[in-house]
Amino acid sequence: MPFHVEGLVAIIVFYLAILFVGIWAAWKTKNSGSDGDRREAIIVGGRDIGLLVGGFTMTATWVGGGYINGTAEAVYVPGYGLAWAQAPIGYSLSLVLGGLFFAKPMRSKGYVTMLDPFQQLYGKRMGGLLFIPALMGEMFWAAAIFSALGATISVIIDIDVNISVIVSALIAIMYTLVGGLYSVAYTDVVQLFCIFLGLWISVPFAMSHPAVKNIGFTAGQKESWLGSIESLDVYSWLDNFFLLMLGGIPWQAYFQRVLSSSSATYAQVLSFLAAFGCLVMALPAILIGAIGASTDWNKTMYGLPDPTERQEADMILPIVLQYLCPVYISFFGLGAVSAAVMSSADSSILSASSMFARNIYQLSFRQNASDREIIWVMRITIFVFGASATAMALLAKSVYGLWYLSSDLVYIIIFPQLLCVLFIKGTNTYGAIAGYLFGLLLRITGGEPYLYLQPLIFYPGYYADKNHIYIQRFPFKTLAMLTSFFTNIAVSYLAKYLFESGSLPPKLDFLDAVVARYSQENMDKATLVKSDNIILNELAPVKPRHSLTLNSTFTNKEAFSDIDSSPELSSAEDNLVTNTK
Repeated sequence: MPFHVEGLVAIIVFYLAILFVGIWAAWKTKNSGSDGDRREAIIVGGRDIGLLVGGFTMTATWVGGGYINGTAEAVYVPGYGLAWAQAPIGYSLSLVLGGLFFAKPMRSKGYVTMLDPFQQLYGKRMGGLLFIPALMGEMFWAAAIFSALGATISVIIDIDVNISVIVSALIAIMYTLVGGLYSVAYTDVVQLFCIFLGLWISVPFAMSHPAVKNIGFTAGQKESWLGSIESLDVYSWLDNFFLLMLGGIPWQAYFQRVLSSSSATYAQVLSFLAAFGCLVMALPAILIGAIGASTDWNKTMYGLPDPTERQEADMILPIVLQYLCPVYISFFGLGAVSAAVMSSADSSILSASSMFARNIYQLSFRQNASDREIIWVMRITIFVFGASATAMALLAKSVYGLWYLSSDLVYIIIFPQLLCVLFIKGTNTYGAIAGYLFGLLLRITGGEPYLYLQPLIFYPGYYADKNHIYIQRFPFKTLAMLTSFFTNIAVSYLAKYLFESGSLPPKLDFLDAVVARYSQENMDKATLVKSDNIILNELAPVKPRHSLTLNSTFTNKEAFSDIDSSPELSSAEDNLVTNTK
């Protein structure tokens, strides 16, 4: 296949358009931002993202290269089909649930990142542990985007996929440095417009190609692109569906949009708009997957063997556009999609660098760091995280596989922790650590085919694939998530009972999670003395005094005021006074 100069020109034109919008948005931010907190303007856009731009950027949180290419791939692959293309419904429902239950409490308390409530309740140690799965989730998602973008470019201009992934990643990393959530949000508007226009223009031409059978006719055949769910696979299907639906909520990329909204109500509305947008944007990808499954490839310039036999099923969308559409339509569609998916990569990388700069670097090590210092930390981590995502994109075999991996750790570890920190009163650091470890242990011992990791625990219904890797049909991921959730609650209340009842001495509360509700990084602890010479009424008015340094780093001042008057803390203090008697 010759080198396509027209395709290269199309990519350059669309890339320049995206970059121009990003630079303009960065300039607009610099001139319209407040003089106060520059880093907060970069992370949450000054909390003044409007309904129109917010709706586009919230939708684009999921609708990118991985979403479009992965949906088309799932519909096309024989034996799977539309029945196994779970992402459109799964992620749409995750946005609905996020809007109903999670957006309002997170936005109303004024957090800056998703990890803020964890560090506020559980301390910096637990915040650091939860940063690991959050980071891996964002990296897997960015890797899926890079993989899809590299595959698209390799089809357009006929270059090696690995080279195109590396070049695309470098462009996305450079673009991310342009600046902040404003750049991401405004390029998301261009992104969705490009995907919508480029794909819908291409679909009628691809359908009318002589090599394509009527997709309505092929839907009724035995190997239909509609797919089917065998009775043995029902539990596995449900496991993956819950993973996408519930695991799609606790993402910094999502909460970054929630926290950038001008109000809690706007955050909820944006979530509902994005849920509808995800469904609409999946339609052309589904049709293209169905077209690919209904094509006699021997009658096209692509020839035989077909994409499945060449192990190019993950590139079915750009292949359909390239070989089943006229040249000018093909290059317009491919150029638009490639430029659009590039602008999705900056979202994940910005999210990961934001969490590291604020929750790890600033709150854990450098609480008095200046805005300039935090911004430079973000820029350095953008390069590091971008390189890591590129490496994963080169090693992974399937875009859809990257999708599942990106939600796995988030679903099993972070989602139950988020439920507890927002809705379950009384959980503490001991329960959070226990739930974290139990969930992680059950997930790892269940195996992972995409990493060729054999299971250590064999659940009912397992079988070996052609590569002699054991596959679990049992919904062990959901089991791991539920185990993590209930372990957190049980261990938290057990620890609370043991310390408050006096069964364990206060000195064993080495995490300061029960006796002193917050550890030294959140407040100065009251001095506990056991001298008989101290009069008890001198101890009565003593309460933990919040550290002004850390208190000022959180926007949520109400949470700290609630702690002072909490009955749990008062009860703990009474017990301590009694023990000193």
